[in-house]
Amino acid sequence: MPNFLLLFISLALILASPPVIATPPTELPYEIIVIKSKRLLMVKKGARVIKKYHAALGQGGIGGKRVEGDKRTPEGEYEIVDSWPSRKFYYFIHLNYPGRQDAMAGYKKGLISWEELIHIYRAHQEQNGVPPQQTRLGGFIGIHGIGEETNQKLAIHHDFDWTRGCIALTNAEIDELRQFIGPGTPVTILNDPADKRLFVGINVESNISLAD
Repeated sequence: MPNFLLLFISLALILASPPVIATPPTELPYEIIVIKSKRLLMVKKGARVIKKYHAALGQGGIGGKRVEGDKRTPEGEYEIVDSWPSRKFYYFIHLNYPGRQDAMAGYKKGLISWEELIHIYRAHQEQNGVPPQQTRLGGFIGIHGIGEETNQKLAIHHDFDWTRGCIALTNAEIDELRQFIGPGTPVTILNDPADKRLFVGINVESNISLAD
């Protein structure tokens, strides 16, 4: 395994390489913030939180996703890279997990190879780039609906974290969320608002509360 000084030098050279740097995307008006401890997904526009939804999360419990099969929802900064209708989940909004921070942590623990680390970093340099989804870090993390809605499934959704690591809303909420998002929309997933100074200086719409 290369020593870490060589690792950081190599990554710096990769990130500085003009052929793989994408044209900066146009700034998008909305961003998504997920607070895992509150099971809350919020839509933020500038300094205002304008929508919030109850979200069901991964069955794996506390902590960010580290490895395929742990059923945890990741924590970090991601972007939406694609979306499509889904027979199982009604609609699926794909995030660019694993992120750089996930890749570095996985590499240090020996979960992924140097080549996989480089491929993940390169994907994050590309506009709407999708990092490798089949490594030991897992993949296909996104925001999705419930699929066919029954009273039982809606009750489970309300009371339990039931996904394999994704973030779930009801189908109607997914439809509403879609008007605010697109490729490149930032998605920040935190365990708690104290994890990052996201809420300093922002205004919350009068009908929105961060307490529930």
